[in-house]
Amino acid sequence: MASLLKKVLHQTGSRTPQDLVSRLCLALDKISESSTDKQQEDAAKLLYQMKVAIFGDGEVEPSKDNAVLICMEMCKCGLPKLLAMKLALLDFEARKDAAQVCGAIFRMDSNANGPGVRYVWEHPEILDMLFQGYSNPAIALNCGSMLRDCVRDENLARLVLEGPLFAEFFEKVEVTNFEVASDAFATFKDLLTRHKALVACFLASNYDKFFAQYTRLLQSTNYVTRRQSLKLLGELLLDRANVKVMMRYVGDPANLKLMMILLKDSSRSIQFEAFHVFKVFVANPNKTPAIVTILVSNRDKLLKYLGDFHTDKDDEQFKEEKAVIIKEISLLQPLERPSVSADEGLDAGPFSPMSP
Repeated sequence: MASLLKKVLHQTGSRTPQDLVSRLCLALDKISESSTDKQQEDAAKLLYQMKVAIFGDGEVEPSKDNAVLICMEMCKCGLPKLLAMKLALLDFEARKDAAQVCGAIFRMDSNANGPGVRYVWEHPEILDMLFQGYSNPAIALNCGSMLRDCVRDENLARLVLEGPLFAEFFEKVEVTNFEVASDAFATFKDLLTRHKALVACFLASNYDKFFAQYTRLLQSTNYVTRRQSLKLLGELLLDRANVKVMMRYVGDPANLKLMMILLKDSSRSIQFEAFHVFKVFVANPNKTPAIVTILVSNRDKLLKYLGDFHTDKDDEQFKEEKAVIIKEISLLQPLERPSVSADEGLDAGPFSPMSP
């Protein structure tokens, strides 16, 4: 321990971790909307020193030992929450350093979880503070980065998924600021793909509410939102952990109609992503009668459209998948007593992607 502290002293400007953290807490306490340049500089300098102590720089090698000691002291003094509170008042470089330092703390492992994770678990309001950072473009990307570092931990991810914050993501991913919306979607995607068993359980338990909100993203007037949401939907449905959710989704004729509409979107990229969801409906060996009826009723139009669909794409896997889907549709047989009429398929007025 003595040699470890000696190394920390060297890399933090002859300050112990306790001294460095204490000084930063005092400096942050002085930061306000009316703080002086000197106060801003003091906080920025200490944050930079802390970053170097954890990550190193061109002259100093990074040290996990430093990170552990600083992390433990930061959590003891409540510095992660203080940084989240003061982030918007710091200058640009200091905000970046703060995000890196907090990120290191939240990612740190120690047996089942690290001191940073335990600290956030005991102070869950930090998750809300970081999420609300999306409302301020100046700190949105910093907060998003820290929030993603938090939800790397399954228990913290569960807090977000099962709490009121998750529903707000459906609005944040559509804000007009492109960078903010993209970062919010990156966090949204992390929440839905990182912890597979947790997500499978969440989707099964909240199926109706989740997909009602998700369908609005698929119908968004924002091109980026539609494309990102379609791509993520394909990933979710094709993930083996979500097989029960997938079977429920592809058994719903309303979902099939939506994919058929998106197959004819004006964007070729969205058409392509829609195909990868549409193929799940067709390839499902246990299609519901409603799905079979819609596909059979619109077989000729589908076969003609798919025959000309993205023929210029140099992707052997796509070509093989398209051939399989075309064959599957061509072999479908009509039901003796259809559960839905042909009018509910592609020719259903506004639902028809084949209309001019």
